[in-house]
Amino acid sequence: MDRPAAVRLWIAAACAAVLALAGLVVTVPAAAETGCRVDYTVNQWQGGFTAQVKVTNQGPALSGWRLRWTYTGGQHVTGGWNAQVEQNATVVTAAGLAWNASLPTGGAVEFGLQGTWSAANPAPTDFALNDTPCNGAPTPTVTPTVTPTVTPTVTPTVTPTVPPGCGDAPICSGFEDQSGTPSGEWQVTTPNCSGTGTATIDTSVARSGSKSLRIQGGAGYCNHVFAATTRDVSKIGPVVHARVWIRHTTALPATHISMITMADANDGNRDLRIGGQNGALQWNRESDDATLPEQSPAGVALSTPLPVGRWICLRYEIDTTQRSMRTYVDDQEVAGLRVDGVPTQDVDAQWLRRAAAPRPATLRLGWESYANDSDTLWYDDLAVSSSPLSC
Repeated sequence: MDRPAAVRLWIAAACAAVLALAGLVVTVPAAAETGCRVDYTVNQWQGGFTAQVKVTNQGPALSGWRLRWTYTGGQHVTGGWNAQVEQNATVVTAAGLAWNASLPTGGAVEFGLQGTWSAANPAPTDFALNDTPCNGAPTPTVTPTVTPTVTPTVTPTVTPTVPPGCGDAPICSGFEDQSGTPSGEWQVTTPNCSGTGTATIDTSVARSGSKSLRIQGGAGYCNHVFAATTRDVSKIGPVVHARVWIRHTTALPATHISMITMADANDGNRDLRIGGQNGALQWNRESDDATLPEQSPAGVALSTPLPVGRWICLRYEIDTTQRSMRTYVDDQEVAGLRVDGVPTQDVDAQWLRRAAAPRPATLRLGWESYANDSDTLWYDDLAVSSSPLSC
C-alpha cells in the first residue's frame, strides 16, 4: 500500500537520526582510548634548555608510571628532577620515583629535565604513558628566551631550582634559592674558630643554573668558614652517597687543609674531613688525626691532585654498617682513598685502627686552614642520598 508523502518523510528523518546516533557511538570509544594528557613547557637558550612536563592520567589508576617520547631535533638529556629520566638514542623515558609512582585516574604528576640541542629544539609529539599513546596534541608551550641566531652570551631567564642528577636525593641543592649570605637550609658556621674567610652566594660563576656557593678561604692557622646544611644527614643510609661539583683556584698545598667536613656520630661528633696534604686529595679524622691514604710517598702517589680552574665532580660513599669507603674524582675511583676493611700498607692501615664504622650526621662545605694556605672555591650541584649518584 502506498504511504502518504508525510509518512514517507517521517520515516526518512527517523532513519537519518538513527544513522547520526550510530556515528556518535563510534567516535566516543575512540576518544576514550586517549590515556593521558601531556603539557610540555620549554625554556631554551642557545644550545641548552629545560623542560617542565605535566602528565595527567585519563585512564585507569597506575601504581607505577613511565612516560616515553622521541626527540627529533638532536636534543640530549643531561639530567632531570622528580623523575628518573634516561635517554637511549632519540628515545627518552621518564619513570616515577618511590614517592610519586602512583598516578590515580584524573591525577597529575610533574617533573623536569635539562638538556642540550644543536640544530633545533622541537617539542615532542609522540608521548605514551605506560605504552598507551597520549592525546595527539600534547599542547606544547615553547617559550624560548633566545633564538639560534642570537649570540651564545644570552642566558635563560628561568633556571631550574633543582640541580640535574639528583634523583630522589633528600639533600639536593644548586643554591638557586639562595642569595647573598647562605640562609634557610644553609647556614654559615665556623665550628672551631674563625678568621678572614667568607661564604657567599655567587651569581657570576656556576656549574649549572645561575648560582653557586663561593668560599673565600683565608690563610693562617685555624682560619675556618663553612656553609652547613640544616638537614639531618644521620637519617640517610645505610650507605651515604654524596656528590658535589668543586672548582678551586689554587693547587692543593703541601700542608693540611680541609674542604668538606662531617660530624661523625660514632666518634663523639668529631669530624670526618675531605681535604688535601702533600699536594693530593685525602681524608682526615679529627679524633686521632689519621689520614687516608697514609702520608708516605707511596700512599700519596695512590691519591690524586685536583685540577684548578675548572669544575670537577667529587663523589664518595660511606658505609655506616662496616668500615668501607670509596671516593671518585670525575667518576674515576681514587685507589688511595678506598677503605675495604682489610688493612693495606700505605693506604688504610692507619685508618682501620679505629674499629667503628663512621656515621655522618652533618655536612659542611668550606675551608679549614691549619697553616698559611688560602684558596677561593666554588661548590655547586650537591646531592646526598641513600642511593648511588653519578656525575
